[in-house]
Amino acid sequence: MKPRHGLCLLIVPVIAFLLMMPTKVEPVAWTPAPAPSLTEGVYTENQRLKGVVKVGPSDIEGPEALLLEDDFLITGLHDGRLIRSSLDGTQRKVLADTGGRPLGLARHPNGMLVIADAVKGLLSLDAQGRVIPLTTEANGLAFGFTDDVAIDKSGHYAYFSDASSRWGYGHDGEAIIEHGADGRLLRYDFQSGKTSVLLDKLQFANGVTLGPDEAYVLVNETGAYRISRYWLKGSKAGTHDVFIDNLPGLPDNLAFNGSNRFWVALYSPRNVLLDGTAEHPFLRKMIVRALTVLPKPVEKRGFVLGLDLDGKVIANLQDASSGGYSPITTVREYGQWLYFGSLKATHMGRMGLEEALK
Repeated sequence: MKPRHGLCLLIVPVIAFLLMMPTKVEPVAWTPAPAPSLTEGVYTENQRLKGVVKVGPSDIEGPEALLLEDDFLITGLHDGRLIRSSLDGTQRKVLADTGGRPLGLARHPNGMLVIADAVKGLLSLDAQGRVIPLTTEANGLAFGFTDDVAIDKSGHYAYFSDASSRWGYGHDGEAIIEHGADGRLLRYDFQSGKTSVLLDKLQFANGVTLGPDEAYVLVNETGAYRISRYWLKGSKAGTHDVFIDNLPGLPDNLAFNGSNRFWVALYSPRNVLLDGTAEHPFLRKMIVRALTVLPKPVEKRGFVLGLDLDGKVIANLQDASSGGYSPITTVREYGQWLYFGSLKATHMGRMGLEEALK
């Protein structure tokens, strides 16, 4: 009887913890489509990303954003610094410290660097190295998690995302589990200084990029496993649709090569537990409580997709092997190379474009 009594003494507080520990998360029920197969079809698992090699410094934390300029990489780090590094990592310069977490970078035609900072909002870095706030709210609602940014060729607008108005940087897991549709696609007018909302009610608005002829802007909805499109020109201007749906993982950042391809970084494959409890908010609340003491069940897998202009998959790059580069959260095509950034890794990477497109 004593062992059973001891077990009860252990189980009771665990159950009480899972049922009653206070949490801000208020999960919303939804029904995801069945996850695509990774054992057959267009998303079949592979090790094509084993060809990724290190570039830049090998002792940095979280080089998510990427810009390649004159054979130097510019990236933002976990500690708030923006650095510029040679490809071999031997030359490095700190451009600025935002005091936040720079996640997205874009170069304005006038030369200034525009930064989507998860903590500080949309910022710019001028030629004198001064960090200047551009905008921190839209329609009276402050940004909670500024994520990525793209600038049109004229330099008139910056298109950027606020992943969540409820959850800040470091609480992406809570935002995804909650599924509260509090993300937004925004546009900043450099001439007037005004910020407008193009789309709201997005499921963790993440990567942003402009399409061909800047006719539309794409935004990743990480929590809905899809990429949404907002039309800027033509008969569909002001409307939106889905560019690609039911992705096999959580889309993070995306980029356009300026011609005929989009590249999408998937943070990880879909999670069976997350999808399986989507319709049960009570269970998901228990999961949130459990994850305060248990590690997140996130599969380590480098995962990148190439898409054509119709949203069809033209490249499926993966690597779940030990020591592989993951999670990949940013991918950019420059010349004959694909460059990779990561929210968690300690270096950047690249592989040949020809190999990626085989």
